[in-house]
Amino acid sequence: MAVTIRDVAKAAGVSPSTVSRAMSLPDMVDPATRDRVLRMAEHLGYRPNRAARGLITGRTGNIGLILPDLANPFFPSVVKGIQKQAHEADYAVFVADTDENPGAEIGMVRALAKQVDGIILCCPRMSAADLREAATCAPVVLVNRRAGNIPGVTVANGDGMHQIIEHLVALGHRRVGFVAGPRTSWSSGERLRSLREATAAAGVELVEIGNFAPQFEGGAAAMEATLLADVTAVITYNDLVGLGLCSALASRGVDVPGQISVVGIDDIPLSAMVQPALTTLRIPKEQAGRAAVELLLQLLANPAARTPPRCELPTELLVRHTTAAAHTKPSVRRGTTARP
Repeated sequence: MAVTIRDVAKAAGVSPSTVSRAMSLPDMVDPATRDRVLRMAEHLGYRPNRAARGLITGRTGNIGLILPDLANPFFPSVVKGIQKQAHEADYAVFVADTDENPGAEIGMVRALAKQVDGIILCCPRMSAADLREAATCAPVVLVNRRAGNIPGVTVANGDGMHQIIEHLVALGHRRVGFVAGPRTSWSSGERLRSLREATAAAGVELVEIGNFAPQFEGGAAAMEATLLADVTAVITYNDLVGLGLCSALASRGVDVPGQISVVGIDDIPLSAMVQPALTTLRIPKEQAGRAAVELLLQLLANPAARTPPRCELPTELLVRHTTAAAHTKPSVRRGTTARP
């Protein structure tokens, strides 16, 4: 038989109304009494009815999560972290996938706003104006995006790009390409900016190869432009692009890493399973999901905070088998910027 609020009240020696206040309005209950009630509720395995609690607190107990592509192996780990942290805080998570359509994001925010207490936007592609509107619809936290005073979780792109360039320089690479992601991707822009700084500091020539879809097919489509760029190493927007590029290069008889080195970003599980295993920059995906929920809970607890809560997570270069010493027989140079 399910434990009721009356069972908790009897065990704690208080009234059912005191139990209700201890659960929903804890600041209105004496701390010692509240602690006793919560201990007995946990001991008995009592879980308050979500709908009833919502009528008292005005909260739904739900978090909205909007992301660009659930089929991308980067996102399940982020979702896992969000769900774990939300569950620990007794929140449910509603997930929406925009299918890489930036125009759909603000519509999803509007649709979810009345059903949730707050929304996590993971790698949003929407404009700054739409982000400002989103933040007026519901409390919003960003993952892999920074915008104005909106709280967010980011990764140390600058340090990560310096790690990659230091590794490639140690292998003798002096002309390095970057296959960027979508033009609307904030993280792609940040990585490019950081790569420009890192290569300039290291005396390395950076070739910007173009913008491609953040999928395996995008990497395959970047193959011709990569060969025309005449680089000895290439960094890709993410692991999926890197894997697509490696596959297309292999189909053309180009040896990776014998003729060209490839570095991905994300460390999705597949990057370690292929042959050769992909050298990649590890992004702490599950940790990012957990941190996003923590920031959202802070925002809900203190919506008037002057300084928005933010978090930057470290990255780590994982050296595997797609990087090696620079090829000694370069082909004809085509200039410093290659276009698809």
